[in-house]
Amino acid sequence: MSFKIRMAEVSRKRQTNIVLALDFPFQNPKEREKLLARAQSILDLASPHICAVKINHHLTLPLGIFDGVQILVNQARQAGLLTIMDGKVNDIGATNQTIAEYYYEAGFDALIVNPFIGWEEGLKPIFEVAGKHGRGIILLTYMSHKGAVEGYGQTVIDGENRLEVKQYLVFAHKALKYKADGVVVGATAPDKIREVYQILGSTVPIYSPGIGAQGGEISAATKAGASYLIVGREIVQAPDAAGVAEKFKLSARKTT
Repeated sequence: MSFKIRMAEVSRKRQTNIVLALDFPFQNPKEREKLLARAQSILDLASPHICAVKINHHLTLPLGIFDGVQILVNQARQAGLLTIMDGKVNDIGATNQTIAEYYYEAGFDALIVNPFIGWEEGLKPIFEVAGKHGRGIILLTYMSHKGAVEGYGQTVIDGENRLEVKQYLVFAHKALKYKADGVVVGATAPDKIREVYQILGSTVPIYSPGIGAQGGEISAATKAGASYLIVGREIVQAPDAAGVAEKFKLSARKTT
């Protein structure tokens, strides 16, 4: 069963499309045990209200993949959640292959990758590793920060039809071509979500980060075509993580 189908089933069963971004600000590396305990606590509190958890360098750098992060991956699995590694993988093929092998070995269900690297000796080895392990790949198509327009929003000449087009739309078409399990389009750019959705429809789901702290809104992202809403700081840094996570879950339900 593909990651895309598994996500849809978990979301339907748990009646939520909220993905928790388990991101923490910089902390003293010597306090790794405290950081791990805090991450475990937040994940436990939020788990009834989310369908998946996304982890990135905020935790992999201080905790290590197998010494700490794998503990969180196993905890998520036991709670019935799927796990996404937000590695934004962006290197040559041999390196990408190694990165993918390690993350999938740690138990991650899907990996976010950067399509700027191209297919041959870039994305292709990652897709091959994902296929071997039965895991998913999500393409980074338009990020949620203001500077995204400088790269993902630039106008380029499409290599296939030689027409001028926005870079993120090229990536959306590639997601279809490569049969990716999803794309990332920031909730802070609902107009971009709408354009990407017009290309992908329901074939490739859209994951939208930036809800809350960065100004992205649930209703705007959902109406534009987002399938899954990624929420981080609003939950992770809240005094009542469970209550805030539930609030986002219920708000998202009203828009679907």
